[in-house]
Amino acid sequence: MNTDKIFAESIANEYTPKDTSKVIALKKLDRKAKRPSEIFAYTFGIVFTLIAGFGMCLSMQVIGAENAANTVIGIIVGIVGLIGVGVNYPIYKKIREKGKRKYAFEITELARKISETAQG
Repeated sequence: MNTDKIFAESIANEYTPKDTSKVIALKKLDRKAKRPSEIFAYTFGIVFTLIAGFGMCLSMQVIGAENAANTVIGIIVGIVGLIGVGVNYPIYKKIREKGKRKYAFEITELARKISETAQG
Protein backbone atom coordinates (compact mmCIF):
# COMPACT_ATOMS: atom_id res chain seq x y z
CA MET A 1 0.00 0.00 0.00
CA ASN A 2 1.47 3.34 -1.03
CA THR A 3 0.77 5.73 1.83
CA ASP A 4 2.36 8.66 -0.02
CA LYS A 5 -0.17 8.27 -2.82
CA ILE A 6 -3.08 8.12 -0.38
CA PHE A 7 -1.79 11.17 1.48
CA ALA A 8 -1.32 13.10 -1.77
CA GLU A 9 -4.84 12.21 -2.94
CA SER A 10 -6.38 13.29 0.37
CA ILE A 11 -4.65 16.66 0.18
CA ALA A 12 -5.60 17.08 -3.48
CA ASN A 13 -9.23 16.32 -2.61
CA GLU A 14 -9.24 19.20 -0.13
CA TYR A 15 -8.29 21.66 -2.86
CA THR A 16 -10.47 20.44 -5.70
CA PRO A 17 -13.67 22.42 -6.16
CA LYS A 18 -16.73 20.70 -4.81
CA ASP A 19 -19.49 21.81 -7.14
CA THR A 20 -21.90 18.98 -6.48
CA SER A 21 -24.69 19.70 -4.09
CA LYS A 22 -24.39 16.20 -2.62
CA VAL A 23 -20.85 16.87 -1.39
CA ILE A 24 -21.92 20.18 0.11
CA ALA A 25 -24.90 18.47 1.76
CA LEU A 26 -22.58 15.79 3.14
CA LYS A 27 -20.26 18.39 4.65
CA LYS A 28 -23.23 20.21 6.19
CA LEU A 29 -24.52 16.98 7.73
CA ASP A 30 -21.06 16.21 9.10
CA ARG A 31 -20.83 19.67 10.68
CA LYS A 32 -24.36 19.33 12.02
CA ALA A 33 -23.44 16.05 13.71
CA LYS A 34 -20.25 17.45 15.28
CA ARG A 35 -21.17 21.04 16.17
CA PRO A 36 -23.10 20.41 19.44
CA SER A 37 -20.20 18.50 20.97
CA GLU A 38 -17.72 21.22 20.02
CA ILE A 39 -19.89 24.03 21.37
CA PHE A 40 -20.37 22.13 24.61
CA ALA A 41 -16.68 21.30 25.01
CA TYR A 42 -15.50 24.87 24.48
CA THR A 43 -18.16 26.40 26.74
CA PHE A 44 -17.80 23.81 29.51
CA GLY A 45 -14.00 23.97 29.36
CA ILE A 46 -13.85 27.76 29.50
CA VAL A 47 -16.31 27.97 32.41
CA PHE A 48 -14.54 25.36 34.52
CA THR A 49 -11.10 26.77 33.69
CA LEU A 50 -12.28 30.13 34.99
CA ILE A 51 -13.67 28.43 38.10
CA ALA A 52 -10.33 26.70 38.69
CA GLY A 53 -8.48 29.99 38.22
CA PHE A 54 -10.81 31.76 40.62
CA GLY A 55 -10.19 29.04 43.20
CA MET A 56 -6.44 29.36 42.77
CA CYS A 57 -6.63 33.14 43.19
CA LEU A 58 -8.63 32.70 46.39
CA SER A 59 -6.31 30.06 47.80
CA MET A 60 -3.17 32.09 47.04
CA GLN A 61 -4.88 35.16 48.53
CA VAL A 62 -4.56 37.21 45.33
CA ILE A 63 -8.21 38.20 45.76
CA GLY A 64 -10.27 38.28 48.93
CA ALA A 65 -9.22 38.68 52.54
CA GLU A 66 -6.05 37.07 53.80
CA ASN A 67 -7.45 34.39 56.10
CA ALA A 68 -7.50 30.61 56.31
CA ALA A 69 -11.19 30.35 55.38
CA ASN A 70 -10.60 31.91 51.95
CA THR A 71 -7.66 29.59 51.37
CA VAL A 72 -9.77 26.52 52.13
CA ILE A 73 -12.67 27.80 50.03
CA GLY A 74 -10.24 28.57 47.21
CA ILE A 75 -8.80 25.06 47.31
CA ILE A 76 -12.29 23.54 47.21
CA VAL A 77 -13.40 25.81 44.34
CA GLY A 78 -10.16 25.06 42.47
CA ILE A 79 -10.66 21.31 42.85
CA VAL A 80 -14.23 21.63 41.56
CA GLY A 81 -12.89 23.52 38.55
CA LEU A 82 -10.21 20.92 37.89
CA ILE A 83 -12.76 18.11 38.13
CA GLY A 84 -14.95 19.95 35.61
CA VAL A 85 -12.01 20.34 33.24
CA GLY A 86 -11.16 16.67 33.72
CA VAL A 87 -14.62 15.37 32.82
CA ASN A 88 -14.95 17.69 29.83
CA TYR A 89 -13.35 15.33 27.31
CA PRO A 90 -15.34 12.18 28.24
CA ILE A 91 -18.57 14.17 28.07
CA TYR A 92 -17.49 15.64 24.73
CA LYS A 93 -16.84 12.15 23.35
CA LYS A 94 -20.30 10.96 24.44
CA ILE A 95 -22.02 13.95 22.85
CA ARG A 96 -19.94 13.47 19.67
CA GLU A 97 -20.92 9.79 19.46
CA LYS A 98 -24.58 10.66 20.02
CA GLY A 99 -24.44 13.16 17.15
CA LYS A 100 -22.72 10.65 14.90
CA ARG A 101 -25.35 7.99 15.69
CA LYS A 102 -28.14 10.48 15.04
CA TYR A 103 -26.92 11.34 11.53
CA ALA A 104 -25.09 8.10 10.67
CA PHE A 105 -27.74 6.73 8.32
CA GLU A 106 -28.14 9.96 6.36
CA ILE A 107 -24.39 10.50 6.08
CA THR A 108 -23.63 6.94 4.98
CA GLU A 109 -26.43 6.94 2.42
CA LEU A 110 -25.31 10.25 0.96
CA ALA A 111 -21.67 9.16 0.94
CA ARG A 112 -22.67 5.92 -0.82
CA LYS A 113 -24.57 7.88 -3.47
CA ILE A 114 -21.60 10.18 -4.01
CA SER A 115 -19.16 7.28 -4.36
CA GLU A 116 -21.49 5.49 -6.78
CA THR A 117 -21.76 8.54 -9.03
CA ALA A 118 -17.98 9.08 -8.87
CA GLN A 119 -17.33 5.48 -9.97
CA GLY A 120 -20.03 5.39 -12.64
